Amino acid sequence: MSIEIEIVSGDGGWPRAEKLLDAVWPPAEMAKLSWGHVKWAHADLRVLIETDDGVLACHAGIYFRTVTWNGQKVHIGGLGGVATRIDCRRRGYASIALDAAVHTMRDHDVAQFALLFCEPHNFEFYRSRGWQPFTGAVYAEQPEGRIRFDVMTPFVLDLKRRAPTLGTLDLCGLPW
Repeated sequence: MSIEIEIVSGDGGWPRAEKLLDAVWPPAEMAKLSWGHVKWAHADLRVLIETDDGVLACHAGIYFRTVTWNGQKVHIGGLGGVATRIDCRRRGYASIALDAAVHTMRDHDVAQFALLFCEPHNFEFYRSRGWQPFTGAVYAEQPEGRIRFDVMTPFVLDLKRRAPTLGTLDLCGLPW
């Protein structure tokens, strides 16, 4: 088995990623999810994992943002839209995509720590890879204005400095 790992621009990779994300979360299913109504940011970069037969198996979006933590500006990396085709699961593709995304964020000149949002069934996956729950408050923008973003649980990862696990994070934009 061989795979191809690509890191592409967010906009350039969107047509391929959109098809995968729609297959993993069809619109009818999205409507049932607690986060199905959320307006999400567009990824700056995308990790795409393709199988040797040309099937896009997995996606992870990478985001770079200046946020505030307890009122102070900090540059962070974000991870979002991690998705693996149902028929490609349990083969390590999400772990590979996550590793590639984290390496990319670490190589970024200014990202101090990383942030993602996930559902309870994924907590152990991220915890086993060094991510920690952020138990403070997170605020984000939505079409109706600034909201407390609590429809998914935030997790953080150390990159260039120790990631905070408490306090107030303002994403200063849409969530990812």
